[in-house]
Amino acid sequence: MEQGQEIFNRRALGEAGVSYSVGIVLYVVVTLVFQMVCLACLGEGYAQSGVVRFLAYLLPQVCFAAAALVFFRRSKAGVRSVYRACKWYYFPLALLLQFGLLFSLAELNTMFSDWLASMGYRSPSMGIPPLEGWNMLPALLIVALLPALFEETLFRGIFVGRMHASGWGSAATVCISGALFALYHGSPVQTLYQFACGACFALLTLRAGSMFPSALAHFCNNAAILILTATGYQTEGGWTMPQGWHIGLIAAACAALAAVLLFLLLDKSNAQKGGVRDGKQFFLGAGVGILVCAVLWISNLVTGLTGV
Repeated sequence: MEQGQEIFNRRALGEAGVSYSVGIVLYVVVTLVFQMVCLACLGEGYAQSGVVRFLAYLLPQVCFAAAALVFFRRSKAGVRSVYRACKWYYFPLALLLQFGLLFSLAELNTMFSDWLASMGYRSPSMGIPPLEGWNMLPALLIVALLPALFEETLFRGIFVGRMHASGWGSAATVCISGALFALYHGSPVQTLYQFACGACFALLTLRAGSMFPSALAHFCNNAAILILTATGYQTEGGWTMPQGWHIGLIAAACAALAAVLLFLLLDKSNAQKGGVRDGKQFFLGAGVGILVCAVLWISNLVTGLTGV
């Protein structure tokens, strides 16, 4: 019985890696086809269309949903192994964690961005969908809610869940899943922030035994960014927080982040020592996706540095 469970865990871990490759490759292919269709139908200015920008944010979530379905079908792992309930107090912890990440790491990310800029790097425009008026509602759905559901299903529900079930150490699970999350986003200037979020979400998921608290944190992160952007926070012609309030906000965010991380580190729920057991199974499956993401990340870095 125990040997059968070990074989199942090894196979499911490999299928989790395959789901990463499926999601990434499908996203790249679908995006290329989508861009060619838009170019043929709308011309070179297609990126200015609000509908096109909404669809561009929707495509990766559709691909990740498909990758999750591939995992469930091929691995035979039950949906309940990913969507589990947890104790209530992990949800307010998730809110404090995201508040800390968003407003304390923003300064670190700004310093990293300035360092890249000093080397000649120019970050491409993000092409955020229109946020004026009622556009905020579909933006919250497509840019905030759907990633909180489908990205968390893949990166925390499936990856973290299968890594833990296969006997991976907590530190290895947190670091590797965080790195994969950052690599997927393909943005050199956001790499540190995305890694920190991915690692913290993985730690929260391990302790809670559920992806739902990290999904709440993910939604709050994206929703807060949309709302701040819509109100013109720290943009030309927009509004800026007074210096004293800004310093106080950063201090409060640092304190919240430190308190939550200390609690999660002292909380030994689902704690597990060890390395990367059966890692070959996972990385063989995820190898194609990792390679594609690495190429895109390097391409974005070179493009930002050279302006080509």
